[in-house]
Amino acid sequence: MKSLISEVINQEAQNNAAIIMAVDNKEAIINNFLDFLDVSFNTATAYRKALKQLFNYFHNYGVVKPNRDNILAFKKEMERKGRKPATIALYLAAARRFFSWTEQSGIYSNITVGVKSPKLEHGHKKDYFAASQIKTVLSGINRNNLEGLRNYAIIALMTTGGLRTVEVTRASIEDLRVVGDVPVLYIQGKGRADKTEFVKLTSQVEAAIRDYLKARGEVEMQAPLFSSVSKRNRGARLTTRTIRGLCKNAMKEAGFNSDRLTAHSLRHTAVTLALLAGQDLAEVQHFARHHNISTTQIYAHNIDRMKSQCEQAISNAIF
Repeated sequence: MKSLISEVINQEAQNNAAIIMAVDNKEAIINNFLDFLDVSFNTATAYRKALKQLFNYFHNYGVVKPNRDNILAFKKEMERKGRKPATIALYLAAARRFFSWTEQSGIYSNITVGVKSPKLEHGHKKDYFAASQIKTVLSGINRNNLEGLRNYAIIALMTTGGLRTVEVTRASIEDLRVVGDVPVLYIQGKGRADKTEFVKLTSQVEAAIRDYLKARGEVEMQAPLFSSVSKRNRGARLTTRTIRGLCKNAMKEAGFNSDRLTAHSLRHTAVTLALLAGQDLAEVQHFARHHNISTTQIYAHNIDRMKSQCEQAISNAIF
């Protein structure tokens, strides 16, 4: 007996109609495509969401046999709705891979050829803190309770280790280890399936984490390193949303209330302070876990730009 997926594909291939037009078949088609790609869970989730947006667009506008113009129209529709360039780029990337697969499978021609993604800015959309400012944020956290001890440890760890919120979320108590004679935290980085990388824990950060764990009490080694203190989810692993929220609240409490200062600003702060301290560019790239050194060079460029005295020299010459 042929599978539902095979029946869908064969039927649509025979009549040369768009495989995505039958709403009932949408999930089967997406699943077949993602199985073919053999990608990570996060990538599959992102592609699934993107393709659903595309298919819904076709359905809403009555597109029976999509072509390149329809893809371009979808792109404009996303722009009109105010979608961020990075989001549109993701949607188009999913569409390209999907229709490349349909063409390769002899199902439908690739109608995304030549469709360009919006230009993405390579600069940083978030600001960073000066050392004195992040010190103010940390000193403003009340550490007389479990929540305060936890939040202090998280922000100190993110700032000195350059951690992303997802890396904090994935950390477990058992990931605290010692390499040589140095305490470290093994992390599962973005796009990684295993915890193969680590960040060193300075004495101050290690003490902050130990103080929090001591106040938290006995827990299993497999338990999350940082957990919820709410009555409803006590002990549960924190979500990235919660981590973003607690970081933002600490910043506001310290008087830093700006849309450009977020939890990710702590990572920017770590990389920037490392470069300002004179660390080698390649070392900082490795520390920040940047796949491409050009990403690290953006930070270096910004620092060099701030050190430039060109404006003052011109002003002195004129005035």
